[in-house]
Amino acid sequence: MADEPHSVGEILETIANLADRQEEVAVSDVVEALKARGFGPLLIVMPLIDISPIGSIPGLPTAMAAVIMLIAVQMALGREHLWLPGVVRRRAVSSDKVRKAIDKTRGVARFMDRWLRGRLPALTRGPFVRAAAVGVIALACAVPPLELLPLATTAPMLAIAAFGLAITVRDGLLMVVATVLAMAAVVIGVGLWDGRG
Repeated sequence: MADEPHSVGEILETIANLADRQEEVAVSDVVEALKARGFGPLLIVMPLIDISPIGSIPGLPTAMAAVIMLIAVQMALGREHLWLPGVVRRRAVSSDKVRKAIDKTRGVARFMDRWLRGRLPALTRGPFVRAAAVGVIALACAVPPLELLPLATTAPMLAIAAFGLAITVRDGLLMVVATVLAMAAVVIGVGLWDGRG
């Protein structure tokens, strides 16, 4: 669709507009605003929520990981339109918290949008997207145990966000970087668990 967001800044502004118009922002609102095929944008938004101050709410990283997994499974199956169960679609966060989270990430968004230019777009289509989806599923599975350690979910969530960003801006080079980040997240996760023992 021509009006789907294709940059991080556009995604944040779309969600900020929602927060300005209502007291709470529900998952269904975000899905509708990002259009039916918002797989990539949602894979950016969900990790950003986890990495933001909102992500410190106990249980939220695991809930975000469950939603991410559901999105990624549909990507892996090649679905064109995103489906989410009602219990997920009704989940909401206060607009005030949403605005604060967006304000904290705008600078990063501007930096990303300046440097990401749609290189090697062939790596962001077809089987490459499905392979990325499998990687996202694996990363999401790592989140619940890592939630027991302070800030440990940041590594897999950053890798997931990189995959989502690569798909959204059609940047194949970033898809390669996301794959490297995913492998690094696995190493970091294992290291954190070893250190805990």
